[in-house]
Amino acid sequence: MNGVVEALHIYDDNRSPVLSHTYTGRPLSATHLLPLYLEHPTPRPNLIYLPNTSPATLVFGLTHANLLFLATSSTEIEPLLVLEFLHRVIDVFEDFLGAPLLAVKIENNYDVVAQLLTEMCDAGTISTTEPNALRETVEIEGWMGKLLGSINLPGKTPLSSNFSNSSAPALPVLNTPALPWRRANVRHTSNELYADVIETLSVTLAPSGRPLAAFANGSIAFTAKVSGVPDVTVSLSSPSGKHNIGGIIELPVFHPCVRLNRWQERPGELSFIPPDGRFILAGYEVDLLPLTSGKSGIPSANNLKLPVNLEIKTGLGHVGSEFEVRLQVTKILGSQSSSSSSSQFGRGIGSGRVGSPHPGSPGAPSLEELTVTIPLPEDVRNLSDIRPSRGDASFNPGEKMLEWHVPTKELAGPTTHFGLRCTVVGSVVDETEEFDPSGFAFGTDYSYNEPYQSSAAKVDTAKTEHHGRQDAKKVAQNKILMPSSASVSFSVKGWLASGLKVDSIMIDTRKSRGLGEGVKPYKGVKYLTVSRGGVEIRC
Repeated sequence: MNGVVEALHIYDDNRSPVLSHTYTGRPLSATHLLPLYLEHPTPRPNLIYLPNTSPATLVFGLTHANLLFLATSSTEIEPLLVLEFLHRVIDVFEDFLGAPLLAVKIENNYDVVAQLLTEMCDAGTISTTEPNALRETVEIEGWMGKLLGSINLPGKTPLSSNFSNSSAPALPVLNTPALPWRRANVRHTSNELYADVIETLSVTLAPSGRPLAAFANGSIAFTAKVSGVPDVTVSLSSPSGKHNIGGIIELPVFHPCVRLNRWQERPGELSFIPPDGRFILAGYEVDLLPLTSGKSGIPSANNLKLPVNLEIKTGLGHVGSEFEVRLQVTKILGSQSSSSSSSQFGRGIGSGRVGSPHPGSPGAPSLEELTVTIPLPEDVRNLSDIRPSRGDASFNPGEKMLEWHVPTKELAGPTTHFGLRCTVVGSVVDETEEFDPSGFAFGTDYSYNEPYQSSAAKVDTAKTEHHGRQDAKKVAQNKILMPSSASVSFSVKGWLASGLKVDSIMIDTRKSRGLGEGVKPYKGVKYLTVSRGGVEIRC
């Protein structure tokens, strides 16, 4: 596959063309391409083939911040390459223009955007996509340059020669190999190295609470504000030891700066020369279920430790119109290894005083933003009674969604058990069939074969059987209105579901260039586990 990207089109939230950049050939115009793209029903895939155009065209689509990005190619090309290119375009735009990315920013800075698109893709061939490398080639005129240009005064060179000391030595040019992800002659007054490990949970539980699937998708966001060209090594470890980390981390992906040979020889060690600023160092996936117990090799549910446990009971009440949600918050205690490593890092590990870890650190994880979302069937008209023990619960009739928010201050208290009980109300048609003021309704048998004179006991028995049949009918009707699942959203600072941790962040002074003698960068590590409806229990 040696295809090329022929054009890139950007549309605003009203699907009006904001920018069209042609790289090669004669691709479809933005106004001609959009109706063909919108013909496909939602949700639209990221790759759409248009066979009826001349020539047949591949359309790669991506939506970000209400902006639609469409790239076209009439030749066979690797789909992941083009989709990654679109992601890089978005990242670069946010880096140069600022986040959030808006259509007005693209229109007002077209001179910068045109340079970026030209440098990132040369005649349809994807080339430079690193922001640090683009800063060396893309000219951004600041407010001083615009002011001097408007009053017809000399530019940057005469200005710098007048106000700078000509006898001062210029910054030395480092004799280092060109790194596309790092700018040359980087200077920082405060040298800092930060690592933020973020994991997103995706857990599915059976009605009994047994886990059916459990995964943690992690990302290591690294921030490097160090002068010169530092050579950094980050060491990772797992609860079962550093030697077993290669079997725990699955599907690892790395930034181009990471030395893959070093990782293959020593799993758990990330050796790299970082870009300047914040970037995604690595990504991974951890299967939380293959935690075996003993020699049996059977997955143990007890090894899956979650900060919250959820239980749902349906069909409660006299006619089965109520359901109850029980929520248990598990206090996650910090490990001893985290407290021992607090001396290595100065951020997110401890408060500096022995025995009193800072909330949100590995020594004292904090649970925040707890929300339970319960989707209800379409036949549910309303919830007549919503009784949460703590927090606020609200029902959205349009989306048929019940949301229960528990404040963070309630989670920090001594209470660990919370409950929510609700009563469902069905459709109006069902209620009309159940209540007939005239006493007659279609489909009801009114035959009366009993004798005219009967004892009171027989009459009471007949009434009881009639009410029993009505209650059984209502229970069957309300069973359809019960929820079938519930999901939990939360965030935990200072804790990772996989148990991974950063043991150390080291700089090799022998391999580093331009760092300066005696410079010891400030180091810090933070851990965060996030569930955006990722923990789901089935009823």
